[in-house]
Amino acid sequence: MRSIKARALIAATALLGISAGTLAASGTAVAVTQARPQAVVSGPAAVTEVVNLGLTTAQAKRVQDWLADLHGYTGPIDGQLGTGSWQAMQRFLRQYSYTGAIDGIVGTGTIKALQRFLKDYGYYSGAIDGIAGAGTKAAFAEMANSI
Repeated sequence: MRSIKARALIAATALLGISAGTLAASGTAVAVTQARPQAVVSGPAAVTEVVNLGLTTAQAKRVQDWLADLHGYTGPIDGQLGTGSWQAMQRFLRQYSYTGAIDGIVGTGTIKALQRFLKDYGYYSGAIDGIAGAGTKAAFAEMANSI
């Protein structure tokens, strides 16, 4: 029979060995999980957002048909007012004081020119503020239904 001291020494050695093994494995795991470099976008991102301004798909298709017939839109008639649809709309809106880039981005300038157009044709009576609020969306829908 072993003495109490011998058993304590064996237990301490076993515990130390288990701890050392766990620490070694954990150190390896940490070494494997290195930080990855973050991707950096250095140029403009592609615009692919669909902005229907509250129009249904059927109404947006009518707008796309109108843009194709009269304003140089060549994209699909799919009811999704994306970049190409808004670029054609921006070309049309040049006559309603749109002076921004023909980029298909529906920003304040695009909305203001759209509001002017809608106001000139009696669809809109609100402020020309560049905000596509409920009044602008309702007027745009009314216009889409009438073309």
